[in-house]
Amino acid sequence: MSENFLPVSRKDLEKRGWKELDIILISGDGYVDHHSYGPAVIGRVLEKKGYKVGIIAQPDWRNTKDFLVLGRPRLFFGISAGNVDSMVANYTANKRNRRTDYYSPGGKAGLRPDRAVIVYANKAREAFGNIPIVLGGLEASLRRLAHYDYWDNNVRRSILVDSKGDILVYGMGETQVIEIARYLKDGRDIKFIDNINGTVVVRRDPGFLKKYEILPSFEEVREDKTKFNEAFKTAYFQQNPYKAKVIVQKHADRFVIQFPPALPLRMKELDQIYELPYARRYHPSYERYGGIKSFETVKFSITSHRGCCGECSFCSLFFHQGRIVQSRSSHSIVEEVKLLSERKEFRGTITDVGGPTANLYRADCFLWKKEGFCETKKCLVPSKCGNLKEGYEEAINTYRKIRKLPGVKHVFIGSGFRYDLLIDNYADKYLEEVCEFHISGQMKVAPEHIAVNVLKHMNKPNANVYEKFVRKFTKINKKIRKRLYLVNYFISSHPGATLKDELKLALYFLQRRMHPEQIQDFIPLPMSLSGCMYYTGSNPFTGENLYIPKTFRERKQRRALLQSRNPQNKKLILETLKGLKLSSLAKKFFER
Repeated sequence: MSENFLPVSRKDLEKRGWKELDIILISGDGYVDHHSYGPAVIGRVLEKKGYKVGIIAQPDWRNTKDFLVLGRPRLFFGISAGNVDSMVANYTANKRNRRTDYYSPGGKAGLRPDRAVIVYANKAREAFGNIPIVLGGLEASLRRLAHYDYWDNNVRRSILVDSKGDILVYGMGETQVIEIARYLKDGRDIKFIDNINGTVVVRRDPGFLKKYEILPSFEEVREDKTKFNEAFKTAYFQQNPYKAKVIVQKHADRFVIQFPPALPLRMKELDQIYELPYARRYHPSYERYGGIKSFETVKFSITSHRGCCGECSFCSLFFHQGRIVQSRSSHSIVEEVKLLSERKEFRGTITDVGGPTANLYRADCFLWKKEGFCETKKCLVPSKCGNLKEGYEEAINTYRKIRKLPGVKHVFIGSGFRYDLLIDNYADKYLEEVCEFHISGQMKVAPEHIAVNVLKHMNKPNANVYEKFVRKFTKINKKIRKRLYLVNYFISSHPGATLKDELKLALYFLQRRMHPEQIQDFIPLPMSLSGCMYYTGSNPFTGENLYIPKTFRERKQRRALLQSRNPQNKKLILETLKGLKLSSLAKKFFER
């Protein structure tokens, strides 16, 4: 409908004078042409290389009609569930259907199928027969090997096997997809495309490989939790893009082969991706539905970097974006703000300049550019590694440049902060600058818990680090004479958390008169360390057996304790405390 967008219909092709497309991307999200949305990024990257690319967003999977709308692509179908795993998009932590989907027009739920990658791949095959199919996006990335699926409560095969796709792209995917397209353009059969870093293939015989690490087979990890832990641990240690080996996992009579992760992008390469000619809005066809709600949060935001060196156990970033932080240049960011400030709907406020962790912009380690990262040492836990250099000076300079731009009234940082990187003296200048100019009123941090053993399994710093940060935050508030607040994120029912641990956190809230709304019921995500612990009941690195809260009642009890201010939780809290033989604590919960 608009030449600013990639084609979505035959009419769009006719306007361009095209008879066919080289590549068609299928997405579980509504089409938003913005660099916060994976399919848009991949589409624009391919377009820059001269390929004719179209998008089919949220096709009706009950028949093949929508899959036929753009015809047969000359090279391949690229299939993604969208920005989130379709099961996370469709179901709550308690496995109930979600009422809204912020990546769909008007927030309407039910427009993407469960296990969208598998469903879309099968429909594309049904419509076009033997057509090359490339899988990508978060869902494919985190299900690339045999994995535990919370919604099935079972171990599932690699999504590449279940979908019958030809090749899977994991990670952010730009370099891999360009290479795949080039091979296919040159006439290479997709069934013989091997050795592209950041991809996974299925082969009958891995004998063509020179060196590789063998994982326990799908059948073994499905039947034996010790083998599952072994496979997870081996895969975890093969994520360094500079040193990783090929890993192979047998599935019946075939072999899933994962090549090493793609190398991190250089600053110039990252800049080029974010400077592509995105329309920076959702497709006009969604106007009648009220647009795409998720876009409102990124409409005037800036992505400054990728990757996170935190390695939180419950997070999927380690296996997707990776541990190496990749930052854009200050010039690229400032130029994007200039573009946004020229839009007629811009009212002077940049809502975010951030990434997975706001204060890791321009963070660096001398190892990242030549060796990757340490396998036996964490960057941030139990304390920050001396080799990690914060980019606070570069960040401050960038923020100041943005503030000086004509038409820009406010520059806020809406992404979350690593508070453990803000407690020492070297961070004072940065924290003060951020608090004075870049927090709209609430600063997001994620202590997640208070109990020592729970934090250990989360790979989060000790609670006294959080307390030290709160004191510093309060002190700076007084200095700059502003009333800023902390939005604290916590997780309930994490592996290793006993009911008494949860009670300890609840009492911590009471003592400090905290009433946190941002409490997340733990979800065991595929290929996350916490998901592995949830399924096997033990830590794959230490062998320690863990208590795992699994029943919905247990999870409900814990959440009730942590949100005791809600009158609806009173009965359940009383029952829980009685069960712990702590009925005398009830007064602390309800008489305050």
